Amino acid sequence: MICRANGPLDFYERSYYYLPVEKSTKGEQTRTAILDEALRIARRLGLEGLTIGTLADATGMSKSGLFAHFGSREDLQLAVLEHGARQYGEMVLMPALKIDRGLPRLRALFERWLDWTLQTATPGGCIMISTAHEYDDRPGPIRDAAVEMQRRGIGVTERAVRLAIEEGHLRKDTDPEQIAFELLGIVLASHNHGRLLGDKEARRRALTAFDALIARHAAPAQPRLRAATR
Repeated sequence: MICRANGPLDFYERSYYYLPVEKSTKGEQTRTAILDEALRIARRLGLEGLTIGTLADATGMSKSGLFAHFGSREDLQLAVLEHGARQYGEMVLMPALKIDRGLPRLRALFERWLDWTLQTATPGGCIMISTAHEYDDRPGPIRDAAVEMQRRGIGVTERAVRLAIEEGHLRKDTDPEQIAFELLGIVLASHNHGRLLGDKEARRRALTAFDALIARHAAPAQPRLRAATR
């Protein structure tokens, strides 16, 4: 079991995004470098724009060398999608798990998720969002992988909401699925406004929407007990 100072990680926290710290081999380092470049291409051109040929040109490797790593174009695309999901885990989920559970963690998770999608230094933005647009009505292994990854991400959000309920930060009748649904909607809207429309206020608007959502479900403040009088 993976543990931290304030208790064991739950199922969603440990099963998908957690990356154990291990010394990688030279082959693994090479594969990671290839996937980093492939992810940059996929963010810019989409997974459909990623081919063994375009990756060979970008990395200076031979096509046969790349086939030795991935076997097929589809295997490469799936590996890139997984690579993007793991980067999300490293940059968004794992840092958020260091924050106190409840509303502080939920807010940290949302803010990092928001920054992940709006990062202006990365052409194309979030690979998960672009893949959803590319493959939403195209059955097959890539769509299946994208669906599974999104469901896991939604599960993480729902879990964070449940913890906020358990900690007394949100009302007991709060629906975690509804909150997760609305948070995803806010992130998608901010991605559209920030990256497509160039709205420099997209992040601020998203945080305002988050605060309004939480305020509607916030648990009532507990009244302070008066000191006993003699």
